[in-house]
Formats: sequence, structure tokens, C-alpha cells
Amino acid sequence: MGGLVTRFDRYMLSQFMVLFGFFALVLVSIFWINKAVRMFDRLIGDGQPAWVFLEFTALTLPGVIGAVLPIAAFAATVYVTNRLSTESELTVVQATGYSSWRLMRPVVLFGVLIAVMMSLLTHFLIPESLSQLRQRQDEISQNITAKLLTEGEFLHPAPGVTFYIREITPDGELLNVFMSDRRDIENPVTYTSQRAYLIQAPEGGTKLLMVDGLAQNVRRDGNRLFTTHFADFTYDISTLVASDATSLDRVTYAGTLDMMRDPQAVATRTNSFPSQVIYELNSRFSQPLMCIVAAMIGFASLLLGNYSRFGVWRQILLAFVLLILVKLVESRVSGLVLANAALWPLIYLPAALGVLMTAGLLHVSTRPAFGHRLFNRFRRAPLTEHGDSAA
Repeated sequence: MGGLVTRFDRYMLSQFMVLFGFFALVLVSIFWINKAVRMFDRLIGDGQPAWVFLEFTALTLPGVIGAVLPIAAFAATVYVTNRLSTESELTVVQATGYSSWRLMRPVVLFGVLIAVMMSLLTHFLIPESLSQLRQRQDEISQNITAKLLTEGEFLHPAPGVTFYIREITPDGELLNVFMSDRRDIENPVTYTSQRAYLIQAPEGGTKLLMVDGLAQNVRRDGNRLFTTHFADFTYDISTLVASDATSLDRVTYAGTLDMMRDPQAVATRTNSFPSQVIYELNSRFSQPLMCIVAAMIGFASLLLGNYSRFGVWRQILLAFVLLILVKLVESRVSGLVLANAALWPLIYLPAALGVLMTAGLLHVSTRPAFGHRLFNRFRRAPLTEHGDSAA
């Protein structure tokens, strides 16, 4: 190992990992906070305790990390390579006999390490976290008590429904209850009662028993208000929970080994098309490869900066353009594979394209004369215009 990885390789690898950790932390924080804010409004608005919010945000974390890993790897590679080039460290190393191809070794090692992290996420952590999150969402959506038993706050357990409890006694009695049901626009109803109780019906479901109350019904057709006093009234609040049963088993929750053994069975179980299963399976292997490609493109593009005395902004822009091109190809082939499962090898086309791009950039970087002419062509035009105007 000592002969394969030199001290300079370890130095570059350590620099990559430090900057990768920094960029990953920043990006994960931004993406995660954005998700957490949206989730906070929904969960707290439904009367859920803070620990449920923390649990849900924690379950979204693996997916957020998986989304930012390639970006963080690319940013770390570009930043470190730019710094080493600016401080002439790369120039000194190349003067000792290191070619551009040889300098790529620590970059590939760095990409492989990130790819291993991505593999753990795509094959294990992300599917499991998504499955757990969906199960918990279903449990929360069916939990009437959690949605309604919050005193002193106006709650909205369902669209068009407003619920308010002034006080909940230690015995579970609800005092001064207000409920407005505007789901039927032509026939809105408002209920108020001095006391109310949540009871479990023998046939299943949860009902709200209101005692000593008033029901107000507005008829839109005649613009009339009907008022009814009642000693007790039972309202089925199970209807406030969304009745559309969402499947708790999706392709994204399936295990990689299950999809490899019998993709048709997974498609049947998850009510999906076989092409969706094939795409999900192969994308879990292609995503780690994209981490390696992102690192290699960032490094190889900036090696061309040795031929410019005016900074490496052109090389950084080139790296971004190439990476965007790879992502566009990835987006295009995903649609083709989802339409036709027989085209699944195309899923690996973006990674192969990235490797070819890297090879081309390294080839250019080993030909100083060609690289010098290439980048001087972009600098010469404004200088010529300036000279013509002076004349």
C-alpha cells in the first residue's frame, strides 16, 4: 500500500476529505433545515408534540445526505485543486515526474470512499428511513387524539375543518368545544358545546359526543340560518382522517436483494411497473459511480488552469458545464428506462460519459502547447479589440 499511495497522495486525500466534510455539513444543513421548516408547520399545526417533529426530521436525513454527497465531492475537489494550483504545489509535484494521470490516483481514491458512503445510503439507509417515515406518517394521520386533543389552539385536522377546545380536564373531559365544518360549501355547519367526550364506537372509529350544545347550519340557496339546540349529539370524527389508503410498500422501500432476486414479485407487491423496479435497482448502483465521476471531472477540469495566468474561472465554469451535461444525460436516460426496462444499461451511460470527459481533459492537460493555445484563444480576443481601439 505504501508503494501505491505516496505521502503526497495521502496529503491530497486528507485535504479532499476535510473540505468534503465542510461542504457536506453546510449543504446538509441548508437542505435539512428547509425540509424541517415545512415539516414543522404541518406537524405542529396538527397538534403533534416536538418529539414527533424531531423523529420525522431525523428520518429525512439519509435522503438529504444522499442528495448532497456528489455535490459536496465535486465542490471539495474543485476547491482543493484550485488551492494547490494557486500555491504552485501541483506544479512542483509535476516537476518531480507526476503526470496528470498519476495525479488522478488520490482523486479516484477519494471518489471511491464517497461512493462507499453513497452505497450504504442507497442500498440500506435511505430505503429503510423512507419506509419508517411513511409508516409513521400513516400512524400519525390515523391518530385522531393527537390531532384534536390540544387545548387553547385552533386546529385544522382536515381541509375545511376548524376545531377548538378551551380546556381539557384531567378526567379527559373537553370544555367549551367549537367545531366548524365547511367541507360542504353549500351547507356549512358550526357546532358549539359546553362539554364533549371522545369515545370509541363499538363498530370501530372515534366519535365526538357533545353535550349541551348548539348546531348552526347555513343554507346557501336561501341564505338562511338554522339553529338547533341539543342535549347531546354524536359526531363521527373518523371522517376527518384522509380515507385514501396509501400503500406502505413502494419500490423505493424495497430491499436491493429482493429486487435482484425477483423484480417481478417486487413490482406486484408494490403495485408498480417492472420498469420502475429495474430503474430503482440500477440507479442504486449508478448513484455511487456519479460521486466518483463528479470528483474526477472537477479535478481534471482544473488541471487545465496551469495554462492560464489570469485565474481558473474558465476551468471552474467548464467543470460546472460538464457536470450539468452529465446530469442532463442522466435525466434523459431515466425516462427512457422507465418507459422500456430493456434499456436499463443506459442508466450507466452518464457515468461512462463522465469517465470519457475526464480522459479527454487529462489528455489535453498532458499537451501543454494545445492547452496553451486553447485558453489563449479566449484571452486574445479582448486584447486585440483593445489594441485596435488604441490605434
